[in-house]
Amino acid sequence: MDIGDRVALVTGSGRGIGRGIATVLARNGADVVVADINQSDAVEAAAEISGLGRRSLGLRVDVTSQESVDAMVGEAIAEFGRVDILVNNAGIVAAAGWEERAEFIWEDWDQIYEVNVKGIVRVTNAVIVHMKERRYGKIVNMASVAGRGATGTSAPYSVSKAGVIMLTQAQALELAPFDITVNSICPSLLWTPMWERISQRWTRDPKYAGLTPREIFDRVVQDRIPLGREQTPEDIGNLAAFLSSDLAKNITGQAINVSGGSHMN
Repeated sequence: MDIGDRVALVTGSGRGIGRGIATVLARNGADVVVADINQSDAVEAAAEISGLGRRSLGLRVDVTSQESVDAMVGEAIAEFGRVDILVNNAGIVAAAGWEERAEFIWEDWDQIYEVNVKGIVRVTNAVIVHMKERRYGKIVNMASVAGRGATGTSAPYSVSKAGVIMLTQAQALELAPFDITVNSICPSLLWTPMWERISQRWTRDPKYAGLTPREIFDRVVQDRIPLGREQTPEDIGNLAAFLSSDLAKNITGQAINVSGGSHMN
């Protein structure tokens, strides 16, 4: 999966899945722009990548703001001259304070859509201007197995990720004439800061009485994953690196599960 001397931009990569993706891309030879709403996380992750011998830049971005997105992409282009690989990873489960609410509210629907769907559109539109000029690009959108079918736990999130899968197909058709591929990845269960918060919320469920958040997560893994093990950010990064390489030059418009068998499509 040689992506040596390519320039990658990964949103939401200050921690969790995004950081894993950014690190794997760097290990496979890419220079990486680490973009995150938390600038200190972005700078820290960029320093780690620089320690691997690759050029890296940590930038703050709010994907709900076109002004912020344009500024971030402008800085990336000024520093590296181009963006060859875009990974749209920034995402949320719900609006702030969702862990304390028994029900999802309209603000959750609005914020999830702004980040998980429209955020991808904003960043992609800012980047493809440059990709089209060079008639080359690899775009990977982060979806979820939750977009494959309702989970019964978060309708707003599931609907947003189903939207990402369809958006990926639409973008793939639009950008194919410019030799730009667009694919999405559907992770299942990973112990990331997001899942820590989900598990913490579930400690109030009588079904999980007396269990720690990590114990709850482990039980969900055993209940849902045929292979019996969680996925890791590096697993997602490995697929992102493959889709970003020329080995995947004829793969576009696909949504690929990394789920240990929990979903088979």
